[in-house]
Amino acid sequence: MADKQNGMNYAPTGKPDPVVKEGEFVIAAIALDHGHIYGMCNGLIEAGATLKWVYDRDRQKAEAFKKTYPQVTIADSEDEILNDPEVKLVCGAAETWKRCDLGIRVMEHGKDYFTDKAPLTSLEQLERAKETVLKTGKKYMVYYSERIHVESAVFAGQLIEQGAIGKPIHIDGFGPHRIGDPKSRPDWFYVKEQYGGILCDIGSHQIEQFLFYCGAKDAEVAYSEVGNYHHPEYPELDDFGDANLVGDNGTTQHFRVDWFTPDGLSTWGDGRTFILGTEGYIEIRKYVNVGTNDGTSNHVFLVNKDGEQHFEVSGKVGYPFFGQLILDCMNRTENAMTQDHAFKAAELCVRAQMKAAELTGRK
Repeated sequence: MADKQNGMNYAPTGKPDPVVKEGEFVIAAIALDHGHIYGMCNGLIEAGATLKWVYDRDRQKAEAFKKTYPQVTIADSEDEILNDPEVKLVCGAAETWKRCDLGIRVMEHGKDYFTDKAPLTSLEQLERAKETVLKTGKKYMVYYSERIHVESAVFAGQLIEQGAIGKPIHIDGFGPHRIGDPKSRPDWFYVKEQYGGILCDIGSHQIEQFLFYCGAKDAEVAYSEVGNYHHPEYPELDDFGDANLVGDNGTTQHFRVDWFTPDGLSTWGDGRTFILGTEGYIEIRKYVNVGTNDGTSNHVFLVNKDGEQHFEVSGKVGYPFFGQLILDCMNRTENAMTQDHAFKAAELCVRAQMKAAELTGRK
């Protein structure tokens, strides 16, 4: 179900690479408010998870989900899933402002939680999530899909780990998205308190990548700004945002996110990342090699002392995060993503949004 036109329904599929046997790691899906739930489940199923349940307050959404995953049983209530001792992890893609409360309920029922990004919308929610993790010992993991579910982004991380560009020192990230027909979006998409703002929402991808690629444990938001340039009928929508961060290890990032992907682009957004190191640099063209019209994606360009190299890695790298997450849940390890990392990215995207200056619009 990979929709190239609409990022909300981006759900890549890969090759099965199971790390467990059938029935050994049972998962469920609750709250289907964002299409990323399909990508989350795809990744886990390919890694060997058994999808047993689905629940949404809108029965039609659950029935549509079952058409994609016919093996799933539609639950009559959230509690039916939370009280099933077989379920080890719950995937959720609730409205952004409701994700934290769902996660707390999941963890309090003794299950790990895997939520769509942004995982929360306020520092108060962050503190409650942290307290529940400490109290229950369960995981509050996040689907930062633009890194963990994009093969070019995975490959870039492998190159950095191998020392291909020396020590990463700066990242420029670009995360444009297509809004499509604004009327096709749910009401909560246009309420700032509910979707969190553009830096909290799609900016969360950019901040998480900065922390990961540059090895920062913490960062300061040096500046951030948002604007509504073209959607006055939705006064609480940020259709543009950018920010600059400085990591605790001296690394830096600038990123831009927006809702201005033109109709003529073959995909929902020309997502790119530039990573500068002390001994070279990497460019990632995630979804399209613009202007070539060749239908390819996942391009990685590497320049270092060995010269110029170009890699097209679709179908060649896979998505190791999901198998690692399953094993982390079973073994109580942190190889896929540490809890500190997941929460720090969430915290910084909220802080960037809170600090943002208004550029235009919204009187």
